[in-house]
Amino acid sequence: MKALDHMTFSLDTPGLWRRMACWLYEGILLFGVVFLAAYLFGTLTQTRYALDNRQALQGFLFLVLGIYFVWFWAHGQTLAMKTWNIRVVGRDGRKISQFRALGRYVLSWMWFLPPLIAVSPYHLSGGEIAVICLGWIAVWAILSRFHPQQQFWHDALAGTRLVTYKPINR
Repeated sequence: MKALDHMTFSLDTPGLWRRMACWLYEGILLFGVVFLAAYLFGTLTQTRYALDNRQALQGFLFLVLGIYFVWFWAHGQTLAMKTWNIRVVGRDGRKISQFRALGRYVLSWMWFLPPLIAVSPYHLSGGEIAVICLGWIAVWAILSRFHPQQQFWHDALAGTRLVTYKPINR
């Protein structure tokens, strides 16, 4: 165990169910971030129709989400990670740099890009795309079982890991 900021953490990997619950909660919290960013974008660009400036909006949201994640991960935790007592650290157990957090952000798109690229040549309905994406998310999560420390593979590639991080009970 190591002490850091009146908290304790171990280098133990949180269980897959807890990490996925955190992932889902992160998505719920990101709804507010995306809503506000899209509203700001629409207001500043005076976009009147949803499909106008679609690529620019997607790029802007990619940038906003990148800023959100890089800043929080460089400080150790996002809001959802605090709730689920999870922290992102380097392989050595120390805080990660903003550059490493940026690498983790880019690699974390492995949750979504492979199925989206795979379905792009086909004209599938939104429901079909959602099913394929959810299937890939389940596969990507289960693949962590094959990592020696049970880490997600994008973490292994980024040189990061998720660890348990809890307040000290006094």
